[in-house]
Amino acid sequence: MAKKMAKNGDDPSARERILLAAERLFAELGFDATPTSRIAEVAGVPKGLVHYYFRRKRDLLTALVERLPDERIEPAAVVVPGDIAESLRRLVAELDRRLSASQVLSHLLWREADTHRAVRDALRSRYDVLVTQVRTVIIAAAGAGSLALADVDSAAALLALAVSYRHSVARHAEDTPEGPEEMERELTFIADALTARACAPRESVPSSGLD
Repeated sequence: MAKKMAKNGDDPSARERILLAAERLFAELGFDATPTSRIAEVAGVPKGLVHYYFRRKRDLLTALVERLPDERIEPAAVVVPGDIAESLRRLVAELDRRLSASQVLSHLLWREADTHRAVRDALRSRYDVLVTQVRTVIIAAAGAGSLALADVDSAAALLALAVSYRHSVARHAEDTPEGPEEMERELTFIADALTARACAPRESVPSSGLD
């Protein structure tokens, strides 16, 4: 059973057990098929305590989103000047390392995003952060002004999509063909394309013929 609550009614250990139970049950059964009574049973707390911390069941999903690992990585920690591929490789490796402790959570939130707007919005925000991070790393590795921003934006979106997909199915990695080798091929392709664009002479803008 839950430990005796503090005078103000809070019991951090009980709240943590509730979230862990919700994460496990939502992953196994789905959000809609999991009653709060079952969450309370698995957490070892009275049902009323679940509603004390989370007034609505969907508030549990919001709290679970906040438990996802921070995806903000300082560019200086991963950038190798002049080497786009290695810089992106280090960025993806660090993102994967942070995800490794929350594969079940990531998987269930991606699944519930289809029917819960709060989850969908949160994951979209995380995707936008990821695109910005990839973009920043590419520019820092290549050197400011060496690439057209449109090319950087396209590459950042493509790699962010690939990383996001891998994270959404990480729990079932053994059943999917997109392993580390596939990510390495995608990353190398993007880096090689950017490097080629950086080395290619810039095309002049054609005359309109009205001069």
